[in-house]
Amino acid sequence: MLKEKDRKLVVLYGSQTGTAQDVAERMGRLAYKRHFSVSVAPLDSYPLVNLIHEQMVIFIVATTGQGDPPDNMQLFWKFIMRRNLPLNSLSGVKFSVCGLGDSSYQKFNFVAKKLHKRLIQLGGQVIHPIGLADDMHDLGAEATLGPWLKSVCDKLLNMHPLSKGMEVIPDDVLCPSKFMITKVNETAESLPLETITPYSQHNPYQAQVLSNDRVTAEDHWQDVRLMRLHVPQESIAYEPGDVLMVMPQNSEENVTEFCQLLKLSPSMLISFSLRDSGQTLPPALAKPCTVESLARYYLDLNSRPRQFFWEILANFTTSDLEREKLQEFLTPEGQDELFTYCHRPRRTILEVLADFPHATEHLPHDYIVDLFPALQPRAFSIASSPSAHPNEMHLLMAVVEYRTKLQKPRLGTCSTWLASLKPSSRDVRIPVWLKKGMMKFPKDAPVIMVGPGTGCAPFRSLIHERAHQGLSGALLFFGCRYQQKDFLCAREWQRLEEAGALRVVTAFSRDQEDKIYVQHKITECGSLIWDLLSKQGAWFYVAGNAKNMPDSVRDALKKAAMTHGRLSEKDACNFLLDLDKSGRYQAETWS
Repeated sequence: MLKEKDRKLVVLYGSQTGTAQDVAERMGRLAYKRHFSVSVAPLDSYPLVNLIHEQMVIFIVATTGQGDPPDNMQLFWKFIMRRNLPLNSLSGVKFSVCGLGDSSYQKFNFVAKKLHKRLIQLGGQVIHPIGLADDMHDLGAEATLGPWLKSVCDKLLNMHPLSKGMEVIPDDVLCPSKFMITKVNETAESLPLETITPYSQHNPYQAQVLSNDRVTAEDHWQDVRLMRLHVPQESIAYEPGDVLMVMPQNSEENVTEFCQLLKLSPSMLISFSLRDSGQTLPPALAKPCTVESLARYYLDLNSRPRQFFWEILANFTTSDLEREKLQEFLTPEGQDELFTYCHRPRRTILEVLADFPHATEHLPHDYIVDLFPALQPRAFSIASSPSAHPNEMHLLMAVVEYRTKLQKPRLGTCSTWLASLKPSSRDVRIPVWLKKGMMKFPKDAPVIMVGPGTGCAPFRSLIHERAHQGLSGALLFFGCRYQQKDFLCAREWQRLEEAGALRVVTAFSRDQEDKIYVQHKITECGSLIWDLLSKQGAWFYVAGNAKNMPDSVRDALKKAAMTHGRLSEKDACNFLLDLDKSGRYQAETWS
């Protein structure tokens, strides 16, 4: 289809888990249907020198951690925030920004908000108000994304109307797949893992599992593992606070189901190409691979469907009943029904394909990679000390398993796979690489650490490192449900306390009638904490679930400053802000 040369749109994304990329590609499809010449790319792959020459740019950006940009926009972020950029740099650029975030985090959509302000500072002209999607909304991010994308498209059409005789391609007309898949050989052998190397931006280290021990009671509802990996220090050097990235793989059960549903031979060798010659294939798809390798190492078979998924199925089903239901899921009026069917019970793509057999049976193979998002690496705070545990990295990991109204329990792809690995097998390797952590620790100042559950992982690394160096002055607040069931690393903490390297304050929430959490213990120890912070220059850290705990801990700390420091509420808030600015208050939380 011919495009008008003066109707060029660039869509740039910063994505950590693939969601922002999915939204950017969705924006690209909508622009395609309005006859724009559109290109979609990650921010760090886009030549920054070209930005000043663009007429229209849409930014789709996620926020990670505590207000941090995703990995694939780090270089762009550093560049765009440079103070020496002329304030009229982007005066010729019209733009709009959409953020993807989670309102349970303190810095909700921080990256999108800051980018929006910075682009205006540099002279950019706003096409449409910023969109702030929230995963915590009852309908998920789609509650914001659908209306925002439609409104942006309407604005673009008003700015650049179609030529006479041209019309917008209807919503029910499917955009072509960006991939073309070619069968190479019916009976090719499965490619060895080492030739499939898409799992990091760099070549991952293949770590051997030394041990894989359950550290919660057998009758406890949650399985938490302490895994020891052999990682030579000359291969990966790390510090307390650093993060180990792990590339997971899909289960044998899911790979088999994938092949059966789509009627594909696992050993069939396939190659990939792109319809748009201006785009670049993902590294994983640059070489031919077997269907089994594609399913096991690249596609996220356990993920939930996204918007384009429903469009594809609706287009190819031969069942009127299926088509009616699929098209309903694509309408604003059908979002409640979609939420009830898919999002609330967390139904996977494989389960949906099984529910819509007439659509699944007629899916062209070119659309397979469009159906499934790519598997994403998982981040784990390293729980070991480089000095105390040479040539090893430890992971403290909760195995994700929970139930919805569906009969089959929901399982975490990565944690379930890791938990299944047997140390006795030397052939089992875990693709890993290092990511520098956001937490920074002082060399010798006292540290106050709040780490309930697996949130204690980065603190285990720090505590062992300090103990190995002969340092004291470490105070850990640890919380869990039961002292006898999920008190992680209890014997280690006891030995370290006896050695004078650590003091542990525990909160066992279910061992008595009234629930006791770490924030309650912080209030009880308010005098000690205030003395450590105000007189001894202690650093304060929080790690764990982002739902309620981080805010409750901060409130307890503010209360301690008011009670024992005799500060007004305003001065107590300013005291905490000063700790933030100096780096003496740091949080690493997740939802």
